[in-house]
Amino acid sequence: MVTIRLVQGDITEQSADAVVNAANSSLLGGGGVDGAIHRAGGPEILAECRALRASRYGKGLPTGQAVATTAGRLPARWVIHTVGPVWSAAEDRSELLASCYRQSLRVARELGARTVAFPAVSTGVYGWPLDDGARTALRAVREETGREEAAGAFDEIRFVLFDRRAYDAFTEAM
Repeated sequence: MVTIRLVQGDITEQSADAVVNAANSSLLGGGGVDGAIHRAGGPEILAECRALRASRYGKGLPTGQAVATTAGRLPARWVIHTVGPVWSAAEDRSELLASCYRQSLRVARELGARTVAFPAVSTGVYGWPLDDGARTALRAVREETGREEAAGAFDEIRFVLFDRRAYDAFTEAM
C-alpha cells in the first residue's frame, strides 16, 4: 500500500525517484516551482525540454498532461513536468487539475519511479484556491494509486508544500 506524506519544504531538495514540476506549457522554465526546478536542476533539464518542444510538443505541453525529463542536478532521477489549469470562477477546470496528478503518476509508473514528490499544482500564480486544490490533489492521487494497474507501483507519494498555509490546507484535506 502506498504511503501519502505531507512535507513542508523545498521541492528542489527532495530525494525522490521523480519530482513533479508545475510547469507552464512552454516547458522552458518560468516562475514559482517551475523556475526553482530549472535553476536548481541546471541546464540539462532545459536542454531536454527544448528537445521535447522541437519534437513532440511544438505548440507546448497541453494543460493536464505530463512528460518526463532528466532531473539534472536535483536529488531525483526524473522531473515530470505537468501543466496545471489557471483557476476560473466562471468555468470548472477541476478535471484538468486532477488530470495533472493522474498523468504525472502514469508517467512515473511507466518510468518505474517508486517515490514521487508533488507540489501543490496551480495553487500559486495560477490562482487555484488552496483548500480546493488540496482536496482535488489528494482525491486524484488516491484514486489513481487505487487503480488495479497501479497496485504496488509506488512506495510513497509526497506532497511538498512550500509554506505553512499550503501545509495546513493539505493537512485539513487529508
